[in-house]
Amino acid sequence: MPTEKERRFVGPRRGQLIFALFFFLFSAVLLALIPDQTRWVEKSKFVAQPRFWPAIGLGLMVLFGGLHLYRLPWWRATRYDFWEVRKWFVVLEFAGWFMGYVVAVPIIGYLPVTLIFVPALSWRMGYRTRFMLGISVVFAVAVVVLFKGLLSVKIPGALLYEYLPGGLRSFFILYL
Repeated sequence: MPTEKERRFVGPRRGQLIFALFFFLFSAVLLALIPDQTRWVEKSKFVAQPRFWPAIGLGLMVLFGGLHLYRLPWWRATRYDFWEVRKWFVVLEFAGWFMGYVVAVPIIGYLPVTLIFVPALSWRMGYRTRFMLGISVVFAVAVVVLFKGLLSVKIPGALLYEYLPGGLRSFFILYL
């Protein structure tokens, strides 16, 4: 049976306890690692020390994370909390897509990888009609033309381009 404090809590309950625990523990670990990650500079003002402001920030994160934990009206994780945490990890899928893109560009090439990933992401997001997939291909080509052609962004040539004949290889490296 919920207590009066639990009943009066405004806002969503799911995931609060797990988030507060994670935030507090993560901040405490980072604060404990401050001496290993920063150094003390002799003959420097106290507030100009490299670890001063990060320590202030992490100390406040630990303090307010602890206050958040202390002020929570419940200390039990329910199945709804774990459902919420599972939703948080779904976001990591798109980080995986991005990392796959970043790894594939130096191997396959900017244009081919963009032409593969943009329609694939459109499909993943639910845009599955021929029209939308066509729009995504046009968008992919426009992005490559904009970045490589108009803005002259230097993107390294792909490993696959090394197997092309001389003139074609330099064209692919410069424009595709």
